[in-house]
Amino acid sequence: MAYLFVPGPVDVDPGVAQAQARPMIPHRSKEFETIFHRAANKSKALFGTQYRVFISTSSGTGLHEAAVRNLSKERILACVNGAFGKRWFDVATTNGKAADKLDVEWGKPVTAEAVAEALKQQHYDLLTVVQNETSTGLMNPVDEIAAAVREVSPDTIVAVDAVSSLSGAPMKMDEWGIDFVLTSSQKALALPPGISLAAVSDRALERAESVPNRGWYFDLLRLEKHRIKNSTPATPAVALVYALDAQMDRILAEGVEARWERHLAMSERVQQWALERGFGLFAAEGYRSYTVTTVANTHNISIADLNAFLLQRGMRLANGYGDLKNKTFRIAHMGEVHMEDVNTLLAAIDEYMAQ
Repeated sequence: MAYLFVPGPVDVDPGVAQAQARPMIPHRSKEFETIFHRAANKSKALFGTQYRVFISTSSGTGLHEAAVRNLSKERILACVNGAFGKRWFDVATTNGKAADKLDVEWGKPVTAEAVAEALKQQHYDLLTVVQNETSTGLMNPVDEIAAAVREVSPDTIVAVDAVSSLSGAPMKMDEWGIDFVLTSSQKALALPPGISLAAVSDRALERAESVPNRGWYFDLLRLEKHRIKNSTPATPAVALVYALDAQMDRILAEGVEARWERHLAMSERVQQWALERGFGLFAAEGYRSYTVTTVANTHNISIADLNAFLLQRGMRLANGYGDLKNKTFRIAHMGEVHMEDVNTLLAAIDEYMAQ
């Protein structure tokens, strides 16, 4: 069964974990280049893209930096309705980029209408938005947002953080007209922390060509030059690429859409349980996450005591994030978690509450 019901790092399948124990090989060898190319190509199915996928030895936040450094030379509109939308804004400003926040109340979605209105008031060459806010358990309608951008400001590049949703919720990058989608290994992909992936459109690469001071490590043009040769500018996390290659086989065997459906079913189960027990749900109805449910702690239970109880049974969930600590708790249902695991956890919480 799964043990970690926190929004990353999550449980890793033992066979995938074991894949990391393969002997090291030189990262400039043909053998490694074959594995690297194969893993990246298989992952395109998760993004819903025909374009290239870069594998980075960094967390997803590194690819936040890649987006702002490569894709904006004028001004960025950062959609902020949670902690990670705000982080992307902070990454932009600390990299010296001009940026504005489209602030939305936490727990409420960023809407296409709000984005369209902001774009009518000011020109932005890059828009950043988080698909799935793990701080609030909310999923933004990135398909509708991208459509609004295309209609109002078609030259604006759309970049999406899918760190905690990719492979656990629908992503159709090309169909939706998104230019840049990033994710991290330790969330719904169910891999150890340490690598991140970004799918990048031709349009985004063309934009990067005109942007000065892209840096070195996250320069998309440098990454592309090496990707064409099935390699990376710097030494990659070889063992994690082995694991990615193995995990992609498991995901594709399950089926990408079947995986989305499994995550949706688990989210609906947790939401139903929370409401039946008299808890609230922090995220607005109609925008609740497939991969993590943020439960409003209306019973004022001690999250620390609850986790101490769960740890005796080998399980753990997450407290609320930042200002939401103790006001909410988060149940992640992503990656290797299945319905029977969710039911075991919920039964244990019921047992704790009956004491």
